[in-house]
This record gives sequence, C-alpha cells and structure tokens, in this order.
Amino acid sequence: MLSLFDQGPPKACPTPFNLAAHVLRQADRNGDKIALSVLGATSAQNWSFAALKRAILATGTGLLRAGLKPGDLVLMRLGNTVDFPITYLGAIAVGIVPVPTSSQLTQPETAKIIQDLNPSAILRDPDIASADHPNQISLSQLREMRDLPLAEFRMGDPEDMAYVVYTSGTSGKPRAVAHAHRAIWARQMMVDGWYGLQETDRLCHAGAFNWTYTLGTGLMDPWTIGATALIPEPGTDLSNLPDMLRNHRATIFAAAPGVFRKILNEANDLHLPDLRHGLCAGEKLSRHLHQKWTRITGRELYEAFGMSECSTFISSSPAYPARGDALGQPQPGRRVAILGPDGPVPQGKEGTIAIHRSDPGLMLTYLNAPDEALARMQGEWFLTGDQGAMAVDGQITYLGRDDDMMNAGGYRVSPIEVEATLSRYPGISQVGAATVEVKQDSFVIVAFYTGPEKLDEDALRAYVETNLARYKQPRAFIHLPQLPTGGNGKLLRRALPAYFKATNT
Repeated sequence: MLSLFDQGPPKACPTPFNLAAHVLRQADRNGDKIALSVLGATSAQNWSFAALKRAILATGTGLLRAGLKPGDLVLMRLGNTVDFPITYLGAIAVGIVPVPTSSQLTQPETAKIIQDLNPSAILRDPDIASADHPNQISLSQLREMRDLPLAEFRMGDPEDMAYVVYTSGTSGKPRAVAHAHRAIWARQMMVDGWYGLQETDRLCHAGAFNWTYTLGTGLMDPWTIGATALIPEPGTDLSNLPDMLRNHRATIFAAAPGVFRKILNEANDLHLPDLRHGLCAGEKLSRHLHQKWTRITGRELYEAFGMSECSTFISSSPAYPARGDALGQPQPGRRVAILGPDGPVPQGKEGTIAIHRSDPGLMLTYLNAPDEALARMQGEWFLTGDQGAMAVDGQITYLGRDDDMMNAGGYRVSPIEVEATLSRYPGISQVGAATVEVKQDSFVIVAFYTGPEKLDEDALRAYVETNLARYKQPRAFIHLPQLPTGGNGKLLRRALPAYFKATNT
C-alpha cells in the first residue's frame, strides 16, 4: 500500500464568502457573551462578541474613508495588543489585504518588505520599528475609527486574496505567502482534527496577538464557533500562566513547546481542574516534554504540524490520539501523501510530506515569486520540505527537514538570511548558522565564522539587534579557523552543532 491519506474532500466553501464574516458568524447570536479576555495579573479586559464585531466593522469603514480600496495591500506594524486582530479583521471585512508582520522586525527588514510589496499604506504603532512610507495610518487613528458607522462585509469569491504572511524562504529571502478567503474555511478541519474545540470552551493562547499562530488558533478559530479566547496581556511572566489558567478557568491551553517547557521548569505540581487538554505547535514537541506535561498535569497534550503555506493539517486530537512516536494523522478532509521522486512511497518508507493542491487551506502563491511556488509542486502535490513516514493506519512520524531551515522558539528561520547579514560585518570572512541544542529540548541559533581574529561578541550582538528580528538573532558567536565543507567546497551546516559542543566542553 502507498503512503496516501484520502478519506474524501471537505465540504465545499460557500460562495460568496468573506473570511472576517465567517469568523464573526456567531457574533449576533452571542452578542453579550465574552469573545476575548485580555488577562492581567489581577484583572481582565473583556470584549463581548457584539463589541468586537462593532470595532471590526467600524475599522473597515475607517480604512475605506482613508482612501484604501478593496485589493490594496496594507503592511501591519502594530504591537502585541487587541488593536492587531481588530485591524486585521477590519481590513479583511472590506476586501483590503492586510500583511501582518512580527513587531520584532527591524527597520532594515521592513524596508525590504516595503520594496517587495509596495503596500498602499502602513498601519503603524509609532513604538514599532518601520521604514518610511508616504502613507502611514497611526495607531491613534485606527482607534478613532471605532466610532464610525459600520461597514458591510464585502462578500466575494472564496479564491480572492484575503491576507499575506511572510515566511523564511530557503533562498534566504523571506517570501510573501498569499492566502485566499477560503483559508479560514479550511481551518474547520482543525476543530475536531486537532482542537476538540466546543462552543463552551475558554481557550487560552500564550502567544502574542501579532503572531499568526495566535491569530488563528487563539482568536479566529474560537470566535468562529462562538467560544471564548483568553490572551495574557503583553509582558506577562510565563511563570504566572498556571495561576491565570486556573483563575480564568481555561479549558484548553495552546502554546509553543518553549512555553510548556518554561512552565514545567518552575512547577512540580500543576493543579488545573478546568483544563481539558493542551495544544502544541510551532516546533517539534519532544517525547520528554510531552511525558513530563502529562505526568505533572494529568492532562493530554496534542501536537500539530503545519506551515505558513498551509497552516496545520497533520495533528493528534482527543478524537484521533497519536500512537507511539507518531506526530498524528492528517485531519479528516485533508489529502496528504509521503512522496518520493516517483510519487507516493510504500507505507513505512521515508519521503517528503506533501499536501494536495486542492486543499482549501493551501496558499494561492508567493507574491512576486510565482516560479518559486511552482517549484514546490510535484504534479498535484505541494512539497513541504519536511520528511516523514506514514503507517498503515495513516499516522505520520516526523523525521525532520530535508534542508537546513532552522527552528528556534517556534519560528522557522533561513540560515542564509542570517549568514547574509553577518557576512557584511567587518572582519568576517565566512559564516554559517545553525540551531544548537544547548540543553535538553532547548535550541538556539548560533553563528560560526572565520576571520583574521576573534571578534567582540558585544559588538556582534549590537549589530544583529539592529539588522535582524530577535527570533532570527544568533545567541552565540563561535570563531573557527575554518568551517566544515564537503568535497565541492559547500558549507556543511549540519556539521556545525558539533563545533559548538567541542568549544563548550
């Protein structure tokens, strides 16, 4: 038997359609119900479904009155506040295409994005770094828009572009991933295939508002079915999360593995009586961390695999628990294969994880790089670049990347981008970057370089802080007489971690 999972397609996305309208479809029925609680140390800022919908649609009116038109791209340079999802959905509601970006990006990084996309405007918190643009709409202006009359949802073709997210490209240049309105329709397959989410749930997500993992799993998916989202306020000490989960009666907790690790490092006993289970994504969950969580909390932890180009589509869940070392199985409605050069490989054999081009969650293309998008296709299949093996029951074991992409703290980072930035620093002849396990289940990015002499690490850190988002910055710099290369002289990045261990023993 071949490594192919296909139990039939999902229900077709209706038309006309709008992503924001779908997210808010329960708002009128649940008007007074709390849609969002922003959790502080001693109190919470609450938003009802009615208030949330009003703010979103009024923001849509304001953006149109500011001269923006359906189809215009707007770059979001907003911080970790509720303004982010309100503005994001307000733009989508009226057909404007938001480009959410991490607030950690530096001014030079945003300059590259502006040059790449030529957005019609920047939606800007003055405290967030951004390159210049002739049309900037300030955070204060965005907040004032909420007093305007309500816009109507712009219903259209589910294939219309709804939003754009950036992902680290294997070439070293971040790619703009364009998604259709139908992407939110595809996320319904996660409700049973990963979340086990119910309308009565109170889902707490530990991520920032401006992280796409939080936007989807932590906010839009709960709102779509009428559940309540709980988000800790900016700057929350992770050690306070157990108390927040308990005090605010969270029933589901979602985070990246590093958050679970931090909590467990500071607690030997976690009494969370309302919690049904946890959700984990962003990077591979280790067996050790999984077992420690279930032992200390008495609650299960369900993992998911996905990517910016298709969100999560393989997962474990209460209805479909993982078996042994498996990651989980494709969510019902997905069509997934493990491919070799000639197509699906026999069950049990290693290959590249691929999702069918018909999946409603798959991206439209890479903006300004359509050829690169086509290069990711093998016939009818989109190649993820991740390796796996499928068992006879459809369960998939994750076997790592087939390239040198790095993952530290839940963010995928291209080593080429980090290397290109450091190669411009005076005194560096050659540089290589890799993720290194500094202690059990804890990974950081490390830069290895050659040059006439060892360079000042404080100066190197100051340089990368100016030129790279924090999640892309190396945490250590190792000077070597030469970097490992293959017979053709090509850098062997996978050999670099051994040099870190050798210099730290």
